[in-house]
Amino acid sequence: MIGPDAGSSRPTVVVAGALAQRPGIGGHAWVFRNWLAGFAAAGADVLFVDRLEPAMLADPETPPEATVQWRWLRDVMTGAGMEGRFALLYDRGRRCLGLDRAELQRRARGAVLFNVMGYLDDGALLAAADRRVFVDIDPGFPQLWREAGLHDAFAGHDAFVTVGQNIGRAGCTVPAGGLEWVPTLPPVDLAAWPAVPAPAGSAPAGRAAGRFTSICTWRGPFGPVVHDGVTYGLRVHEFRRFVALPGEIPGARFELALDIDDADRADRGLLADHGWRLADPRRVAGSPSAYRAYICASTAEFLVAKQLYVRTAGGWVSDRSACYLASGRPVVAQDTGLAGGPLQAGEGFVTFTSPDGAAAAVAEVLGNPTRHAKAARDLAVDCLDATKVAGSLLAKLGVA
Repeated sequence: MIGPDAGSSRPTVVVAGALAQRPGIGGHAWVFRNWLAGFAAAGADVLFVDRLEPAMLADPETPPEATVQWRWLRDVMTGAGMEGRFALLYDRGRRCLGLDRAELQRRARGAVLFNVMGYLDDGALLAAADRRVFVDIDPGFPQLWREAGLHDAFAGHDAFVTVGQNIGRAGCTVPAGGLEWVPTLPPVDLAAWPAVPAPAGSAPAGRAAGRFTSICTWRGPFGPVVHDGVTYGLRVHEFRRFVALPGEIPGARFELALDIDDADRADRGLLADHGWRLADPRRVAGSPSAYRAYICASTAEFLVAKQLYVRTAGGWVSDRSACYLASGRPVVAQDTGLAGGPLQAGEGFVTFTSPDGAAAAVAEVLGNPTRHAKAARDLAVDCLDATKVAGSLLAKLGVA
C-alpha cells in the first residue's frame, strides 16, 4: 500500500511526462490534464513533473524561465488548477522551476509515480517513490524498441500500464517482454468535457451532411519499426488506403487538423485531390480550449490509426477519441483489434477494417445522428470517466 504525503491522509500520485517540449499541441496537453483530474477526483494528492534539456531548445543559451516551453507548461498547469503542484527539471535536474527541488523530492517520497512513456529519468525522484508505474500511451513502440535492443524504457519500473487492451493476449503481436501489463482505457475529465449540442446544420434529420474531423500527425515523432521481418508503419501507411472516402459519401465533409511535413507535399496533394480539407493543428487546436472547441464543432471523428496499432492488433484506444465521445461526438475508428467490450457495441463508437467498411460506418452515423451522439456520451460516462478510470487503476495497483 502506498503511503500518503506528509500531513495528508490521502496517497500522493506523481504524474510525469513530456509536456513542456510540445508547446502548441492542445491534444497532448489534454492527455495529462485528464489523468491529473482523474487521480485528484479519485482522492489522491497530485503532482506533475516534466523535464527539459538545453538540446531541446532552439537556442540552448536561453534561460529556461524565458522559454516558450516553460510558459506553455505553466499555462497548461494553471488551466488544470495545478498551481503550486508542478515542477520542470532542467539540464539533468540541475535547475528546478515551479516547485522547489527539495520540496518536490519531499512530496514525492512514498508516492506512486505514473511515468508516461518512461520520460522521467531522474534517479533521485524515481528512488523517492514507493512505486514506479510505466504508462504506455503508444502501445507497440516501446515494446518493439526493447525487443530490437534500441531502448529499454521499462527498466526501473515496478508496474506496467497500457492503453493497448490486448498486450500479452493471444492474437496480439506486441511482445509482452515477460512483463505483466495492466490494460486501461484512456481517461477523460467529464466536468471539463461536457456533452454539447451538435453544431447547427451539421447533421439535419435523415442521412444528412456531417463534418467528420480528426486531429493527428501524418508521421509523428517515431519511425516505422521492423520486427520478425514485418514492418510496422505509421498513420501515413494506413491512410492512403482510405484516401478516396470523401467522394463516396455525397454531402459528407472530411477535415483533418493534420501535422504533415512539407516533404510530404505529394501526400498533401493526394488528400486535397480527393476532397480532404486540411487545417493547421497549431492554429485550430493549439491550446486546450481551442482543441476542445474544434472537437465540439465537429459532427463526429473519423480516425485512421497508425499502421503499427492495426497490424499488431494491440487494441489501442485513442485519448483523442475519448474527448470526442465525452462531447457527444460519435467516433468512426479503424479497428485495432478490439474484440468484445463496450467499445464494440456498434453505437457511438463504430469501427471499420476496410474502405467499404469505413464508408458504411460513416453512413450509419449520418443516418442515425441522435442515437449515436447519445451513445457516444454514454460510453464516456460508463467507461472513460477519469474518476472511474483512475480509481480503478489505483485499486488494481493496491494504492489506498
